[in-house]
Amino acid sequence: MFDVQGPEAARVAEWSWLLFGVAGLVFVVVLALIGFALLRRRRGGALHDQLPQAQERKWFTFVLIAGGIVPAVVLSTVMGVNVYSERTVAAEAERPAVTVEVIGHQWWWEMFYPGAGFTTANEIHVPVGQRVELKLTSADVIHSFWVPQLSPKYDLIPGQTNTLTFTADHVGIYRGQCAELCGTQHAHMAFLVVVDSAQDYAAWTARQRQPAPNPTANTAAFEGQQLFQGSACVYCHAVRGTTASSRLGPDLTHIASRMALGAGTLVNNRGNLSGWIVNAQAVKPGNKMPPMYLSSGELESLVAYLETLR
Repeated sequence: MFDVQGPEAARVAEWSWLLFGVAGLVFVVVLALIGFALLRRRRGGALHDQLPQAQERKWFTFVLIAGGIVPAVVLSTVMGVNVYSERTVAAEAERPAVTVEVIGHQWWWEMFYPGAGFTTANEIHVPVGQRVELKLTSADVIHSFWVPQLSPKYDLIPGQTNTLTFTADHVGIYRGQCAELCGTQHAHMAFLVVVDSAQDYAAWTARQRQPAPNPTANTAAFEGQQLFQGSACVYCHAVRGTTASSRLGPDLTHIASRMALGAGTLVNNRGNLSGWIVNAQAVKPGNKMPPMYLSSGELESLVAYLETLR
């Protein structure tokens, strides 16, 4: 998390180092006091019940100040500076260039780009050097959106929308993770943030706006499309440009353009895609995709069709 790639992540790193330093100082002071007490006892120092009343008051005052007042002042100061910093940043924030609505599901991520009018899953593309605004909510339980190199951690709460803004300073691919225990596959609820140049982002957005292409007749991909539209796939998934329009599962309109499957569980290639279709439960137990009972020919055709969705 200390390899920061944006101002928001840099702020989190600075506060982390500050709190680490304060905690380290407290640790050293406590060890010193324990050592002093042990050394005094070993040298025959007076026990508590043998202390004169004036000295007893003196030690009580010391404990009250060192153990109560000083920590309260330090923690209040840290909290106050943090709140001031956050409000200052919020007040100075420029209007976002991109807004993405992020919906957490068990155990995958839905991303809707309202300005462009398309939905993707488990992968966000943003332009480098421009402010991005994320509208975060959840469809089921509490999740938490965290990209350590780019942003602080923000919760996704059912029935509530939280707003997170960040700016990425460098082109690259950054891994994000759900940071709130949300069920059996919490550890396999990852996503990618792809930071593109302005030109690459515009090209990606233009491709994502397009509906799915229609395969050429009498090809394996064409047979796969017919199989897809005539099977249970359409009850959970959407493919724009076809009759499939459900939002229970990830939108598959451009699934072949994504780098991973199953919210970061597998690399997106033909073999992994085939295995996921046949029995996703063997890969990610507990997810909501049931096994598909297909012949080898049907599986090959279905995969051929999905590979055209770029």
